[in-house]
Amino acid sequence: MSAAIKVVPLTDFIVGQTCTYHQLIDDKLVRGYADITGDHNKIHVDDEFAKRTKFGQRIAHGGIMFGMISKVLGREMPGLGTVYLSQLVNFHAPVFINDTVTLTATITALLPKHVAKITTILTKQTGEIVVDGVSTVKLPGWLMKA
Repeated sequence: MSAAIKVVPLTDFIVGQTCTYHQLIDDKLVRGYADITGDHNKIHVDDEFAKRTKFGQRIAHGGIMFGMISKVLGREMPGLGTVYLSQLVNFHAPVFINDTVTLTATITALLPKHVAKITTILTKQTGEIVVDGVSTVKLPGWLMKA
């Protein structure tokens, strides 16, 4: 028997509402992402190759950062029933293996037709911003039949 899906009512969302999520970007995660996507670019999976690059070490796939955003929007805030409409992503700095990345998602606008704008900022444990952007989503509550 599956658990009932709890959908947050539209009236529960406010501008300024924030959610924070932390993720260790380890070797297992990077190699798993490479296997799922088929992106085995050596900068992500080959230590010897990466040492010879300007980064000096392997970097995580940018898609992993985007995946963190998707996970938070779909599971935490706004949550179950959220549907992506668009995502602007700006990459500012590399994420290395064993960095911890923190995503802060903040509702910045509630628009007609149950649409919200959400800023997404990912920082490393050093405080450096590695990714920022804006998500446009349909909020939960409109999806489920009454």
